[in-house]
Amino acid sequence: MATATARHILVDSEDKCNELKQQIADGTDFAEAAKQHSSCPSGRSGGDLGSFGPGAMVPEFDSVCFNGEVGVVHGPVKTQFGYHLLEVTERS
Repeated sequence: MATATARHILVDSEDKCNELKQQIADGTDFAEAAKQHSSCPSGRSGGDLGSFGPGAMVPEFDSVCFNGEVGVVHGPVKTQFGYHLLEVTERS
């Protein structure tokens, strides 16, 4: 079975998500941005979600985790929880 390892930043607006994506592109550390801005408890650990299989996350998230490019910051990805920046760090 495929597994993915990912980290994310959850915020409440698409604008905020785009702003953080630009900051990360400009050199801000993803984990630091997660600690400062993510409303998900995973923010405390730099947004790390650990490893999981298909179907463990909401469909919009799952789709990026198992089809998106590894090592790239994807987003904004809109889910029922808000807007995510998502980076797949590993996939097997």
